[in-house]
Amino acid sequence: MALTTESRVPPVERGLPFDDIRALLARMPGPASARADEVRAREAQLVKPTGALGRLESLSEWLAAWQDRSPPTVARPMVAIFAGAHGVAARGVSAYPAEVTRQMLDAFGKGHAAINQICAAFDIGLKVFDLAADRPTPDITEDAAMSEAECAATMAYGMEAIHGGIDLLVVGEMGIGNTTVAATLACALYGGQPEDWVGRGTGVDDEGLARKASAARAALERHRDHLDDPLEALRRVGGRELAAMAGAILAARLQRVPVVLDGYVATAAASVLHALDASALDHCVAGHLSAETAHARLLAKLEMKPLLDLGLRLGEGSGGALAVSMLKAAVACHTGMATFAEAAVADREPAPEA
Repeated sequence: MALTTESRVPPVERGLPFDDIRALLARMPGPASARADEVRAREAQLVKPTGALGRLESLSEWLAAWQDRSPPTVARPMVAIFAGAHGVAARGVSAYPAEVTRQMLDAFGKGHAAINQICAAFDIGLKVFDLAADRPTPDITEDAAMSEAECAATMAYGMEAIHGGIDLLVVGEMGIGNTTVAATLACALYGGQPEDWVGRGTGVDDEGLARKASAARAALERHRDHLDDPLEALRRVGGRELAAMAGAILAARLQRVPVVLDGYVATAAASVLHALDASALDHCVAGHLSAETAHARLLAKLEMKPLLDLGLRLGEGSGGALAVSMLKAAVACHTGMATFAEAAVADREPAPEA
């Protein structure tokens, strides 16, 4: 599938207020239980011992329930990468300079990045959303990252990621400094100390790790009177790519598109919706467990069990895209396997009479 790149400064003057975001949350559909029941009934007839495919079976049920389709499909999966720039990067919180964000956007466009190879290997579409990557948000230790209008508009822009008839969405990101932002947001949402939530990100040394914790602490102190509201926390200590991912996840729910979350930053973005409504991520799975230490802690808060644990810490949707291969396998087994009757294979012996 072809790479699509979109670039836009979110249109502040057209931004939706947070009340409209809350109204969309109130409209979220639930799972189509009847479709899951149909998948479960077929699974019981396939040529294998009951439950022998383990989590692949529950994944087929999950896909069917959220697509409202039996059998489910993974025919048009897509990775959406949202890229943004952060003023806090100037505080030395990353092992790489801020200009790497733009350089990686160029690499995506040329097909040179890891995510390009993974998407090609598994026939996954790829869209890259440039969220004013040449215009960093303000340093969150000094000011709010976004106004309410800009944050809501960026969420609305992220909602466009599901256009095009996709049946599965992977949300990923790129942005130097965004693990610091994600850690600050996670701490704002779930408490604890900044040291509980910061990690080495792109590979910072001990001094860099201390700078990350210090920046997170300063940002939380500056905005402490405004962090009870998850959307306010997002706009104050988050970033454009996190807001856009939250919007994409919400739009996917409204359109019955299941979502695979990538790593720590994507999970932090999703956590905003979870903090607003504990059921808001029921249509999502965690694609993998990142090597970023706090990712496991955050997934525990969301009660999510990752599909893969490969020690990845790349971002850019890479772990989520690899998890698509498992979802494709789940659907292939469910739809392609024969039943006992079709294959003329003896089913289990009936239980003996008492």
